[in-house]
Amino acid sequence: MTGVIARRLAHSLPMIFGVIVLSFFLIKAAPGDFLDVMTSDMQLADPAMIAKLRVTYGLDQPALVQLGRYVYAVLHFDLGFSYRQGVPVIDAVLERVPATLLLVLSGIAIAVLTGTIAGVYAAMRENRAGDRIVSTLGLFLYAAPSFWLGLMLVVLFAVKLGWLPAGDMESYTQTGGAWARAWDVLRHLVLPAISLGLFHCAIYLRVTRASMLEVAHLDFVRTAHAKGQTPRGVVWTHMLRNALLPVVTLAGMQFGSLLGGSVVIEAVFGWPGIGSLLYDGVLNRDYPMVLGILILSAVVVVLANLLTDLIYTRLDPRMQLS
Repeated sequence: MTGVIARRLAHSLPMIFGVIVLSFFLIKAAPGDFLDVMTSDMQLADPAMIAKLRVTYGLDQPALVQLGRYVYAVLHFDLGFSYRQGVPVIDAVLERVPATLLLVLSGIAIAVLTGTIAGVYAAMRENRAGDRIVSTLGLFLYAAPSFWLGLMLVVLFAVKLGWLPAGDMESYTQTGGAWARAWDVLRHLVLPAISLGLFHCAIYLRVTRASMLEVAHLDFVRTAHAKGQTPRGVVWTHMLRNALLPVVTLAGMQFGSLLGGSVVIEAVFGWPGIGSLLYDGVLNRDYPMVLGILILSAVVVVLANLLTDLIYTRLDPRMQLS
């Protein structure tokens, strides 16, 4: 198993290298560079000093030389220095990773759980009122932008009802112990996690419904019914496990999408994750920060896909990693 995982990771290296090269040249193609913003913030107009800074940061070298130096630095776990944050890129990103992972994993959990339950419900009531209502609601959630859903949830639950906080990750006035802080973070997490998960919930609903209807006509389901098992027992014991296979695959594929969607949600709710860090980096042309986040995001997506393969094999013993 260890050898298989190592081979999978080795096969992912060209993709990560491609992300580095593509991101590097896309950023180089943008007008200006981070030195323009930095010298503007420093109110530096001396051409000699600007030229010296350009040499210091290697911006006077050809693009291929700059790329080679950057790849060499990445191989030594050096993602550069963020002039905007004033710290090494990897330190700034790793400080924000826990917040983003908490948000993304919570969004996935909400999407998979609610989408799967709704999909099973719709499939068991095919072409009836319950199926139509759930499917219409799923279509609405799929069509609605996640930032709009987030704003509506803030207006309802934070502004009108006052049940939940409108933004940030925790209260500035929180002075309790570990449990009090965990409860405070959980309350702040509810609205952004739901906003992130509802859009993808609609996708899991449709996939689960279609998969359940397909599995319902297979021989092992008829056999379970013939043995006298209750319809509910057949659904949850036999049908759902097989219907979950495409859901698991989809969850792994959409991890990157959720990671990208967190940028918008973090901006709406002021969530201190890498999405807000990326947004700030783009606005201020903090290119080392932007490149570092893109590379680390690619690595996380590769690991998520590998985990999906392992879970898929666990659910379906017929599938073997090779």
